[in-house]
Amino acid sequence: MNRLKYLALVAVVGMCFTVSAPKTEAQIRVGIDIGAAPACPYGYYDTTPYGCAPYGYYGPEWFSGGAFVGAGPWFHGPETFHGHVNNRFHPDHGYRGPAPRVGDKPEPSKRLDKVAKFKGNEVRDGRGHAGGGGEKR
Repeated sequence: MNRLKYLALVAVVGMCFTVSAPKTEAQIRVGIDIGAAPACPYGYYDTTPYGCAPYGYYGPEWFSGGAFVGAGPWFHGPETFHGHVNNRFHPDHGYRGPAPRVGDKPEPSKRLDKVAKFKGNEVRDGRGHAGGGGEKR
C-alpha cells in the first residue's frame, strides 16, 4: 500500500513538472513613431506639441540653404550645435501673437539667412535644452 501511495505521489509530481503556465509573449517597443516633422515656414518649436514658430523666433544659424535644421526629434544639426532664439515668441513665455500654420509658405520678404531686427535672448541646442543667453542681433 505504501508503494502505491509513493507511485501515485511521484506521478502527480511528475505531471506538475510537465504542465506549465500558458505562454505569453511580451511586446516591447523602443522608440516613438513621431512621423514627419511639421512643415512650418520658419521652423517649429522644439517642445511638444511642436507648433509652428513665428518669424523671428529662430536666428539665422537655424537655417541652412533656406531650410530649417530641425528641432526636437527631427533635429539634423551637429552634436555641438547651439543657436539663438528669441523666447519672447514662445507660448511658454506668454507669446499669444500670430504664428504660421503647418503647410503655410514663407513670405518672400522674410529672409531666413538674415532675420530682420533679430534679437536672440536664449541659446538652444535643438533638442529642447536652453543654455546661456546673451543677446545676438
